[in-house]
Amino acid sequence: MKVSVIIVSYNTREILARCLQDLFDKSGEEEMEVFVVDNDSADDSAEMVAKKFPQIHLIVNRENCGFAAANNQAWERAGGEFILLLNPDAYIRQNAVRNVRKFLESHSDCGLCGGRLVNLDGDLDPSARRFPNAWYKLLTVSGISARLPGSTFFNRCNFGGFPHDHPIEVDWVPGTFTMYRRQLLEKIGFFDERFYIYYEETDLCLRAKRASWKVFFTPDAEVLHIGGACSKTRTDKEYDPAASQILIFRMRSEWLYFRKNYGLAAVLVNAGVEWCWHGLRYLVNCIPGKKNRKAKKISSVTIMKKIQISLRETQCGSVSPSTPW
Repeated sequence: MKVSVIIVSYNTREILARCLQDLFDKSGEEEMEVFVVDNDSADDSAEMVAKKFPQIHLIVNRENCGFAAANNQAWERAGGEFILLLNPDAYIRQNAVRNVRKFLESHSDCGLCGGRLVNLDGDLDPSARRFPNAWYKLLTVSGISARLPGSTFFNRCNFGGFPHDHPIEVDWVPGTFTMYRRQLLEKIGFFDERFYIYYEETDLCLRAKRASWKVFFTPDAEVLHIGGACSKTRTDKEYDPAASQILIFRMRSEWLYFRKNYGLAAVLVNAGVEWCWHGLRYLVNCIPGKKNRKAKKISSVTIMKKIQISLRETQCGSVSPSTPW
C-alpha cells in the first residue's frame, strides 16, 4: 500500500536535504509519494528541493501559515492509504517506514502510530506520552519529571520507566514521525488549524481516541531527532530549550487545547499552576546567596508575563490569534 509522506519545512535547508536523502535511501522498495511544504523559508530550502529532489511534490507558501495548515495542504493532495508525518530534523533508520506501515496493517484498530525517537547523543527522547493535565504540568515546570525520567510516578506523563522496547498503546505520540491511517483522517479530519504550531497532534490523538481508535508506539521504527530545528530559526521569540519550543506559541496553543477539549476551568488551572510555580521560584531566588538568582528571577518574570499575555491574546483559549504568529 502506498504511503504519502508529508514534510513541513521552515528555514531548514541543510537538515532537510539529509532528511530527504535518508528517507529515500532507507525506505527500500516502499511505495511512497513525498510532499514538502515550504513555509516561506528565507534560506532557499524550496530551491534546494526542486533541484536535488525533482520527484518530490513541492508546495511553496508565500507566508508561514503554520504547521497544522501546511500539513493540511499536502493532505488534500495525498493519495496514500497511509499518511506519514516526518519533521525535517528527523532522520529515519533503515526500514522505519515499512515497519510502522506493517504495524498499522496488522492492527486494524490502530488509527495512528509513532516510532522510537533518539537524540544526537543516542539517548531516548520521549516517544510515548499521556494527555496533559495540571498534575503533569506541575511535575514538568518544576523539573521533577526531568530529574527523575525513569520514575513511573513522577514522569508518568512520558511513560517513565517504560523501556521503549515493545509496542504499547499510548495517549498521544509526537508529530516528529507519525503514520496515520487514511480511514481515520477521513472520519475525524486532519489538524485543527487554530493550532498554528504545537498541540495539534495532541488534539488529533484525543479526537482519534474519542472516535474509538487506538494510538500506539512501536520501537521497530526508529528515528534520529535533532529537535526544535525550525523553532530555533525564530530569533525574534523567546525559546524554551527544555521543550524545544517557542515559549509564547506553546502557551497560546496550550490554552486553545484545554479550552477546546476541557473548558475554561482547565485553562485557568493549568495556567495558574505554571504562573504560581514561577511566582514561587521568583520569591525563592530573592533570598541572598542563591546561585544565579538574578537570571532565574528574570526567567520567571518573563514566563509569568508570557502567561498573562497569551491568556489575553487567546481570550483564555477561546480565540486563535491571527496568522502568521
